Amino acid sequence: MKKTRCAWCEKDDLYRNYHDNEWGNPVYDDDTIFEFLVLETFQAGLSWYTILAKRENFRKAFANFDYKKVASFTESQMEALLEDSGIIRNKLKIRATVTNAQAFMKVQEEFGTFSKYIWGFVGGKPIDNKPKTLKDVPATTEISDKLSKDLKKRGFKFVGSTVVYAHMQATGMVNDHVEDCWKRGSF
Repeated sequence: MKKTRCAWCEKDDLYRNYHDNEWGNPVYDDDTIFEFLVLETFQAGLSWYTILAKRENFRKAFANFDYKKVASFTESQMEALLEDSGIIRNKLKIRATVTNAQAFMKVQEEFGTFSKYIWGFVGGKPIDNKPKTLKDVPATTEISDKLSKDLKKRGFKFVGSTVVYAHMQATGMVNDHVEDCWKRGSF
């Protein structure tokens, strides 16, 4: 029997697998939250599919998304990434990833975990928006605006409200599975 999914993911198996196994699942693990932060940073201005297709290349380029290692990337390591055709070779986004890793660890020092900090914006549990169709899914919300502003204040880069909202969707801080999607009530 064919599963009914959110329409955005029906392009191919890469998208369907991401939707079925990751998108919208609540993530409380700092390592995974950082991975999505890196990917969303590079997604800014591009399609999510482009980033998802290059995910394993990003994993290799950014030390398996180990924020401690990324935070200590040297100038020469960042320059080398500009030659890596497997990722998006954007100097500002590469530098932002290193800066964000450093800021990520500062937030951990203050809150104990990054997860505790970021989930605090939604009271520790997912917000269920109950969209009927994709047209009902916002690009930003008041919460993503606040979180974006706070992240920027803490030194994060490429964390505009749209990027932040996409991160919230990916990590399950909001449930934007449409009404007839099979994953709608699985959390």
